[in-house]
Amino acid sequence: MLNSIQHKTNQVGGTVFSASRQVWLASLGAAVVTREWAEREAGNVIRTLIKEGTAVESRAFRLVGDQVESSVTRANVLWRKTRSTVETTVRTYADTAVTLVRKTLPKTLPRIEMPAVLQAPSAKPARARRTVKARTTKTVKRAKRVVKAKR
Repeated sequence: MLNSIQHKTNQVGGTVFSASRQVWLASLGAAVVTREWAEREAGNVIRTLIKEGTAVESRAFRLVGDQVESSVTRANVLWRKTRSTVETTVRTYADTAVTLVRKTLPKTLPRIEMPAVLQAPSAKPARARRTVKARTTKTVKRAKRVVKAKR
């Protein structure tokens, strides 16, 4: 009985060794075939793939670029129309409000002018800004003097 167990173990070990050797030899054969293919045919295949990829890429860039450009153009047109509509509407309501106030209030009150935001740009708001800045600067200088005097 001992002889039969030992004999079966040797057969299984030989089969496993034989199978792993066959896998090893098959992988070496695949490497050689691949190397030969790469030397003979792979260059042409790779060049063809690169050429096709370049063509597809340029078409994709062109399509995406055209769509982005048309979207930006549409957005700019919509923005200009919206801005113009808002400006016109605000000016109309502001003019109406000023007219109603002028009609409603007694004539002896001072004339009401449109807010600077709603008026066309002029030199007057710039002077007002400089005046405010000058006042702020003077106030800051005075505050610094007071703080120094207290120390």
